Amino acid sequence: MSLDEKTNGGQKKNDGKTNFSMQMSNYAEDSGAPYDPHEHRVVANPTTDRETLIHLLKGCLGTGILAMPNAFGNSGLALGTIATVLIGILCTYCLHVLVRSQYEMCKRLKVPILSYPESMRVALQHGPSSFRPFANISAPIVDFFLILYQLGICCVYIMFVAENIKEVTDQYWKPIDVRVHMLILLAPLILICYIRNLKLLAPFSQLANIITFVGIAIILYYIFQDLPPISSAKLVGTPQAFVLYIGTTLFALEAVGVVIALENNMKTPKSFGGWVGILNKGMAAITVMYIGVGFFGFIKYGSNAKGSVTLNLPQGELLAQCVKIAFAIAIFISYALQAYVPIEIIWNTYLKSKLEQSNKKLLIEYVMRTVIVILTFCLAVAIPLLDLFISLFGALCLSALGIAFPGIIELCVAYSSNRLNFALILKDIILIIVGILGLVIGTYCSLLEIVKKLSEGDNPLEGSLQLNSTASTPSL
Repeated sequence: MSLDEKTNGGQKKNDGKTNFSMQMSNYAEDSGAPYDPHEHRVVANPTTDRETLIHLLKGCLGTGILAMPNAFGNSGLALGTIATVLIGILCTYCLHVLVRSQYEMCKRLKVPILSYPESMRVALQHGPSSFRPFANISAPIVDFFLILYQLGICCVYIMFVAENIKEVTDQYWKPIDVRVHMLILLAPLILICYIRNLKLLAPFSQLANIITFVGIAIILYYIFQDLPPISSAKLVGTPQAFVLYIGTTLFALEAVGVVIALENNMKTPKSFGGWVGILNKGMAAITVMYIGVGFFGFIKYGSNAKGSVTLNLPQGELLAQCVKIAFAIAIFISYALQAYVPIEIIWNTYLKSKLEQSNKKLLIEYVMRTVIVILTFCLAVAIPLLDLFISLFGALCLSALGIAFPGIIELCVAYSSNRLNFALILKDIILIIVGILGLVIGTYCSLLEIVKKLSEGDNPLEGSLQLNSTASTPSL
């Protein structure tokens, strides 16, 4: 979707506000007239089912999959396999809950699209009375979490690309600081973020998918060389280590911001849900690949598995170097997709309405895009241990955005529709509790690793970036 469009289906902002307010007053009424929000969406550059699946795969297949051998090292082989399936199901189910609840609210309001922040606000306004005082502040809170997490992912991507390029170039030329590699990447990152709609990103995203799949295949080639017997790997890790595994896997599999943007931008959004819909197909494939890389990677490298399995590959071999460059290219392309979400939120929600009369609106938009890229670049350069801080922010954001908030929204929607029952209340309360536990667990994991690094005397402002060996780089 072009960033010149509103997330309410292409309606102008003022008209959208007027209609939205009028329909809000009739939220609880049901005129009986059929209204399908999907049929009323007006999107200038909608994506096909195939393009949406490509974006979904690339949005979730980021650096997190490369950390799965290390994650399995924390959980153990048997427990990690089972838990990854369960976490994959949980993440997928919560996304279904969110999309389904948004659709029901759109149908009752008779509007084509509700953004995630609008959905939270509307749900709380018509939920139980104890929830309603938080309605107005809920939308900025959701925006804050979305922006913070997605920008954090962008920072990690910059570091990941720079580090992998550095590992290869250091074999042939005089080593230079990883920050210099980041500086070289700055201009290309700005240019790729100038692409203003998802449809134009599809060819790049497809290329990144191909690179990722080929790269994973080559990694598996190295993994299966002289693969030790399964009996050599521990089956169950310690409880403390399992906490680290949960944080790594949850952050790697969750991609709520990208998923909402993709569903809103589809030509045929009905194809997104369902048992054989785009979401289930994409998440099933992603979960299987995560398990495969984690399972066999841990058997191969055991407790020596690093935060990115590419760092376990032989440094001097040409094929291994090609893998590192390939993943660097794939993650570079993914940067634009991850940056799309915060750019859309900041521009459409907070800036565009203030510039309606300006003849420099397009210029200001490109300036904003440039500033966002420079901001993520500066953070990556300033704190080379940023992967640990991103894990911290990921815990705070994704546990709320991906698990707790969908439970709250569904609870409120069911309340306003008189559909509450014991099973639904119990299920949503469990989701909220799991989200809170994920927040606490993820925060604990990140703080533990930060303290560990500092206690070992590592100075994040000296030397090259080192991907953490026990906490993963999060993915969408």
